[in-house]
Amino acid sequence: MTDVTHWVGSRQLLRRLRDAMARGGTTQERLDRIAEIIARGMVAEVCSVYVMQPGERLVLCSTEGLRKDAVYRTQLGVNEGLVGTIAAHASPLALADAQSHPQFAYRPETGEEIYHSFLGVPVVRSGRVLGVLTIQNMTQRNYTEEEVETLETVAMVVAELVAGGDLSVPDELAGPGNSTPVRLEGTRINGGLARGVAVLHERGAPISQTIAEDPDSELERIAEAMSGMQLALDSMVDRMSGDAQATRSGEPLDILRAFRMIADDHGWIRRIREAIQSGLTAEAAVAKVQNDTRARMSQVRDPYLRERLLDLDDLAYRLLQHLTHGAQGGNGVLPLPEDVVLVARSMGPVELLDYDRTRLRALILDEGTAASHVAIVAKALDIPVVGNVRGVIGKVEPGDAVFVDGDNGVAYVRPSEDLQKSFTDSLQSWEKKRAEYAATRDLPAVTRDGQPVSLMINAGLDIDLDHLEESGADGVGLYRTEIPFMIHAQFPRLTKQTELYRDIYDKAEDRPVVFRTLDIGGDKLLPYLRIGEDQNPAMGWRALRIALDRPAILRLQIRALLRASAGRELRVMFPLVAEVAEFDDAKALLEHEVERAKSRDNPLPDQIRVGAMMEVPSLYFQLPQLLERVDFLSVGSNDLVQFLFACDRGNPRVSDRYDVLAPAVLKFLHGVVGQCRGAGVPVSLCGEMAGQPLEAMALIGVGFRILSMPSGAIGAVRHMMQNLDVTELEGYVGSLLGAPDHSLREALRTYAENHGILL
Repeated sequence: MTDVTHWVGSRQLLRRLRDAMARGGTTQERLDRIAEIIARGMVAEVCSVYVMQPGERLVLCSTEGLRKDAVYRTQLGVNEGLVGTIAAHASPLALADAQSHPQFAYRPETGEEIYHSFLGVPVVRSGRVLGVLTIQNMTQRNYTEEEVETLETVAMVVAELVAGGDLSVPDELAGPGNSTPVRLEGTRINGGLARGVAVLHERGAPISQTIAEDPDSELERIAEAMSGMQLALDSMVDRMSGDAQATRSGEPLDILRAFRMIADDHGWIRRIREAIQSGLTAEAAVAKVQNDTRARMSQVRDPYLRERLLDLDDLAYRLLQHLTHGAQGGNGVLPLPEDVVLVARSMGPVELLDYDRTRLRALILDEGTAASHVAIVAKALDIPVVGNVRGVIGKVEPGDAVFVDGDNGVAYVRPSEDLQKSFTDSLQSWEKKRAEYAATRDLPAVTRDGQPVSLMINAGLDIDLDHLEESGADGVGLYRTEIPFMIHAQFPRLTKQTELYRDIYDKAEDRPVVFRTLDIGGDKLLPYLRIGEDQNPAMGWRALRIALDRPAILRLQIRALLRASAGRELRVMFPLVAEVAEFDDAKALLEHEVERAKSRDNPLPDQIRVGAMMEVPSLYFQLPQLLERVDFLSVGSNDLVQFLFACDRGNPRVSDRYDVLAPAVLKFLHGVVGQCRGAGVPVSLCGEMAGQPLEAMALIGVGFRILSMPSGAIGAVRHMMQNLDVTELEGYVGSLLGAPDHSLREALRTYAENHGILL
């Protein structure tokens, strides 16, 4: 099939492709020409190009070596066959014996049964898999890393060719399109309801030329663009520092500064330069390294490393803008239509700030966690976010109508008329309720029979403190000190921590604030503290266990809290206390820091109140001894419930298997409250269940009088309390605690309906 006896290097192959492309012709003609040149250049009997079509169908659009009548007839779904596997994972696959692979899918119309070895790479552009490029050989050939790299490089040429969308499958052979309504399930990252028009986050400008004429000139261009990008980021930091609205929380600015440091990553810059030296233009080299970064993302499980790769992905977009002299150049705000729902595979923190936030209604991510940098920025901008919607890019088209239910982690694409009406009604009802809640902000949180219930907020960012006044909350029942730590590139120094805590006091004014010491580990990792892998992170080395094993961390945090609270009341509590001995050890560290401050004549708080979090069931059996030592107790319902049921709340297969309103949970909580009342120790509950009106009603029914919840839930819970008779409710709930039921939810809901309690 070819007189070439050895494969050529990437630079020579790119030159041949450049000459072939210069001959012009239709997209199909040029694609066929490319397939022939690649086959010859890589000494392969077959070269095939599969292009992604609507409905996530990979269609054979060109081939050199397979039967020509298979073109446009051979189709594979994503994750179907070897080609579909490459598309699903966006990573290359090299096999000496392809037919023995479990994912191999034989298509008789291609005549490929005589070929054994197989090498395929994804055709990627702007974060989207546009297709798959493959070569095949009759012999069992072990493809080298250099050959894989070469095929990935030439895939850049294919990507720009097929990106125009000029390849059209005949109507009679086309698969299903994307016109039907779709319900997308993910995880809640930030709550709220929103609707708008889908805008796909694709920042890569078209690359007009992929093959370099003069590599030295391209190296000069990349150096100039790098310098321009770094100056633009410096300008953004300065601009954001003076933007009061954008920096109500200091954390987005901290993220931006750390992001600017990553822009100087020498390994990333070196890989781009090497890609240019292989024969690519500066733009194509950046895009290739960007694609490599995404492939690495799919293999990395460590949250910190994944976040760093996401930041590099973001930087690649920004660098491409400078190279192509885009209108924004990294300094402007991207234009948007009204009411936009932004859809992205992944985003870096600065990307979101480029969009006009007055038009941005919601964000849907293929990836992303509540602690990711982009999630923290989204929360600061107060937009609903749904994350972990796998494959969202292939299921949403630009311009699609999208409804987002951030509270339940669900999005609806191209909704039916009935769903549109239903969602519109829900949105109007939600907005009406918010107005009603706002109107009751200044009303006391007192039940119908005169029982006061203190409603506090959970906080973790400066911006959360801004909601204290508007929600009418009594104070901060839980300040998660670990969140600011998670978004810094290094451990915050004493002065930085002191400044942070002092600012929280200032914003809270005369309201109480309960500081929880660092609850890190599990799914909350610090980039500068290598914890290692736990088989079961939720029950592993985390929270107080880390603090006691690394006492310097806890002592520095306590020192900062003491300084910040000088002349005020300090309320501090330790998380994940499993036994009284752990609390004693932690309190001893606190007392040591108090004595240290006294010896140096440092000002101290007027009063120090020390508490513990009840999250581990074992502590219940030492509760009398603990209550002799603490000034207050707080129940962390999120962890407590998962430990009670031995049920990982992060596992979707079991997270909804048990109900927080099960008799076992309420009976346990009733016992905790009873012992605290007997000892005269205040007890609160902080967790997701405190912010749901029905669950809050049940908590009041088992005796809680202090509830801490997200600020947005305060109004709904206060509204629920207006028709509540606590004496009657306590008697009813007490009668249910011995029931064998899976859940008491329906019984409690019926009680609320019968007594005019608004949920």
